[in-house]
Amino acid sequence: MGALVLGLQETEKTQLMLVGGKGLNLGELSKIQGIKVPEGFCVTTEGFKKAFDHNQTFQALLEHLTMLKVEDRDQIGEISKKIQQIIREADIPLDVVNAIADYLSQCGHEHAYAVRSSATAEDLPYASFAGQQDTYLNIIGKEAILRYIKKCWASLFTERAVIYRIQNRVNHRQVYISVIVQRMVFPQASGVLFTADPITSNRNLLSINASFGLGEALVSGLVSADCYKVRAEEIVDKMIAAKKLAIYARKEGGTETQKINPEKQKTQALTEQQIVQLARLGRQIEAYFGCPQDIEWCLADDTFHFVQSRPITTLFPIPEANDQENHVYVSVGHQQMMTDAMKPLGLSFFLLTTPAPMRKAGGRLFVDVTPQLASADRRDALLHAMGQHDPLMKDALINIIERGDFITSLPNDHQAPSPARGNTDMLEQIENNPSIVSDLIKRSQTSIETLKQTIQAKSGNDLIEFILEDIQELRKILFDPQSSATFMAAINASAWISEKMNEWLGEKNAADTLSQSVPNNITSEMGLALMDVADVIRPYPEVMEYLQQVKDDTFLAGLVNVNGGQEAKDAINGFLSKYGMRCAGEIDMTRTRWSEKPITLVPMILNNIKNFEPNESKRKFEQGRLEALNKEQELVDRLKQLPDGEQRAKETKRMISRIRNFMGYREYPKYGMVNRYFIYKQALLKEAEKLVQASVLHEKEDIYYLTFEELGEAVRTNKLDYQIISKRKDEYTLYEKLTPPRVITSDGEIMIGEYKRENLPAGAIAGLPVSSGVVEGRARVILNIEDADLEDGDILVTTFTDPSWTPLFVSIKGLVTEVGGLMTHGAVIAREYGLPAVVGVEHATKRIKDRQQIRVHGTEGYIEIL
Repeated sequence: MGALVLGLQETEKTQLMLVGGKGLNLGELSKIQGIKVPEGFCVTTEGFKKAFDHNQTFQALLEHLTMLKVEDRDQIGEISKKIQQIIREADIPLDVVNAIADYLSQCGHEHAYAVRSSATAEDLPYASFAGQQDTYLNIIGKEAILRYIKKCWASLFTERAVIYRIQNRVNHRQVYISVIVQRMVFPQASGVLFTADPITSNRNLLSINASFGLGEALVSGLVSADCYKVRAEEIVDKMIAAKKLAIYARKEGGTETQKINPEKQKTQALTEQQIVQLARLGRQIEAYFGCPQDIEWCLADDTFHFVQSRPITTLFPIPEANDQENHVYVSVGHQQMMTDAMKPLGLSFFLLTTPAPMRKAGGRLFVDVTPQLASADRRDALLHAMGQHDPLMKDALINIIERGDFITSLPNDHQAPSPARGNTDMLEQIENNPSIVSDLIKRSQTSIETLKQTIQAKSGNDLIEFILEDIQELRKILFDPQSSATFMAAINASAWISEKMNEWLGEKNAADTLSQSVPNNITSEMGLALMDVADVIRPYPEVMEYLQQVKDDTFLAGLVNVNGGQEAKDAINGFLSKYGMRCAGEIDMTRTRWSEKPITLVPMILNNIKNFEPNESKRKFEQGRLEALNKEQELVDRLKQLPDGEQRAKETKRMISRIRNFMGYREYPKYGMVNRYFIYKQALLKEAEKLVQASVLHEKEDIYYLTFEELGEAVRTNKLDYQIISKRKDEYTLYEKLTPPRVITSDGEIMIGEYKRENLPAGAIAGLPVSSGVVEGRARVILNIEDADLEDGDILVTTFTDPSWTPLFVSIKGLVTEVGGLMTHGAVIAREYGLPAVVGVEHATKRIKDRQQIRVHGTEGYIEIL
């Protein structure tokens, strides 16, 4: 058994489970030379365990609490109250009382103390749990201190603390609480210091909040605080607040709120000299802990005392660089329509596939664009490309350039422009060969079939080597110049049409209608194919009833026992054989594919049965095709009325045929890549099973937390330090909660952009128009494809859509996403299905409420809430 009470300086780095997060950090803080921490001691978790581990009523209530979910608010409230009552009414074990009395006599009975909770699941690198447990100030006398220790114990089970743990998947049974008893400091000023700016995340900008009296007033939101920003020991910004109130200690114990004299309200809580001194001490504490800190301080008798330091868990990590230079990084996830965190194996495969200079951070990938930004010649091309991907990214980059303090412009590099002639030759070859798309698709399919056959015979180290070789084949197909030229021909033609039709005819976004129902689009065909699966099932009520009851992925086996079940199973399996390697977040090869979890498709199939008549997929496609043809005819007729109209009409027809012939292929290279990833994954999971049998891994999915290189090493040696996997799982849990920035610098500063738009209606929410038309309907805010319950005519509002969301597009009549650009998947499919769409809408899923009536202006790029 551990000690019942420990002095702060007696605590060890390894004693989290004994002294809790706050106790651990305070113990470390008190060991830093030159950093003053009020003296005190820690009543360890052993005291809490002694009091309640054998209390049967307490244990029974705790067991009940462990079963509850966030939705069970009433029960959580009721049980929490009962547990708190048991704790407050219990006696503290005698040996714990005696140990506390010993330490109090050493520190001095006559002093006032702060009594503070320190749970074993707080102030951790991956979860702060800030403000979940209680603190009591200016407590005088042993009896009062013992009473408040029980109050701190009880605060482990406030309703908010219990719900916070459930949300963070922390088991109530594995959380204990210790209590810190610390000499009171009676400060003239106090506050919080962040060693990285909490607004911009800039690690070089330190931010201090300060107010008069005790820090509780600031923490509880009772007063506004001064805010000082310091960079390299220089105060770069000051905001002095009107501080009308302060909390001070009372002589007889406890605290009171006092009004501040009007003439003192607008004076600085700290002098210039004190601000710089505090910043210096903050940097010293940060250096000791090795990461940015959120530090609570107080100033008494012109001396700074520190009462807390915890890691700032909300900062997005900085992409790793091997030098001290300034760098600017742009998010790959925002361009790939997948901003979720990826597991290490997924990151590893994507890095092996791409030629771009990418860096990892927070489970995401970023491209270093510093060389392009520094070169006047290459900057314009980068900004143009970013404008296509995501205008907010482009604007953020412009902000960095215009600031002029981060990127040093290099002299123009005058790179010889790539010979346009070669490009023109390739375009002519493509245009004169309409079968180019089917040839490219066939080449990819043949290569995938060969891979499927060959990989069967590979195992162990041979398999690892084989996959490495095959990735070269994948790269050759993905970056084949003919393949790129084919879809670029369509993309450029689309831009040409939109620009020229606007200039010549005053018609905006004409290319959107012309892109409807183009042939050979593997992703939009998938949405229609799932409608065909619904058609097979629709005549069989027993199958529909069976599907409404299914709970797990074994449902396909049971299907054959109901009337029509064999036909339904064949239809679903037929769909899976072509599209089963897809899933949400598919660029991360570790994500669960539809083939691995076919139940994901069931709600979509049932939705299609509910929302559509038989044969709807053919009608939908045909309707889009006719609208595109009619649009072409209308444009050509109008152009012919203009001066040199024949020539303009001829050129326009050429561009339209490029869109119709080649735009569908835009989606194919990624489909080929995802196909290959799934084949690699299945082979590697077989290897993982052998590692589980050899007790190298606990479960086969553990390989997702290794890089491909580390996995190869484990396969070769049959050895692995399992702590790597445990650590990566904790990191992934943290990364999942972070929102990746579009643009981040090597200082950790998150650069944001905005839409520069006039004449938006009042209250309108701006975004990027990517598919024309105006539509009104009910907004369905859906964050997880598996929760999608759509009715015909709903408008889908979500963070991002990759190809796996396409089956939902057939049911909706409009689309709003937080991420996206003109040529990202969601935009391409929205145009092809003729859905008005606005993407790149900051915080759309928070600003638009589920089931609100909204109007989407797909031509102008904004949303109105009706």
